[in-house]
Amino acid sequence: MLIALLYGLGTAVPLVLGAVIGLRWTLPKAVLASLMAFGAGTMIAAVSNELFEPAFGQAGVLIAALALFAGAGVYVVANHLIETRLGASAIGWALMLGTVLDGIPENTALGVTLDGGGGFALLVAVAVGNVPEAISGAALMRDKHGIRDWGPLWLWTATGLTLVVVTVVGHALSDNLSATHISVVQAFAGGATIAVLADSLMPEAYREGGWWVGMATAAGFLVAFVLG
Repeated sequence: MLIALLYGLGTAVPLVLGAVIGLRWTLPKAVLASLMAFGAGTMIAAVSNELFEPAFGQAGVLIAALALFAGAGVYVVANHLIETRLGASAIGWALMLGTVLDGIPENTALGVTLDGGGGFALLVAVAVGNVPEAISGAALMRDKHGIRDWGPLWLWTATGLTLVVVTVVGHALSDNLSATHISVVQAFAGGATIAVLADSLMPEAYREGGWWVGMATAAGFLVAFVLG
């Protein structure tokens, strides 16, 4: 249980630190784009090695594929609803909600895979991916809504605490889940992560940084692959 708590904190602390940076400072676009691209690269490796591959090997192509598309579908639909309801001016709030929609299945998968000795590359990928999401979301809250106090920080902190709880609960329930159930969680999280990369993180990184962010993406992939 202590390991699950530490892993949960390992994903939550970077999220809160990113929100503090976004609320207090304005980072150069090149730096923020590099962080986004590096995080995207780590998440690509984690989806392949830590999430979908074990699910595919254990549950087979049909179950793994259905869970993958379910995860992607949930994020795509939820993200569309957020954009439709809140509009472009509330993109900072949408990023925070997107962090929750993406983080819950990821951190659940992180919790349930700890007993198998895996999860470290996934931890790195989630932690690195959370930083640019939080920086961007908090900065947009500040710039587009004129929020200069620390009110949004409590929301980001609550989001981080939610991810810690999800990790611990996922680990606690892992003993009561069959191998197929765990595979479904892993593949679902992989699908949600792929959707986040395609719909949000990578387009934003390219828009802010340009063609060279592909190198940062490759660097992130290499780091997570080696750790995995």
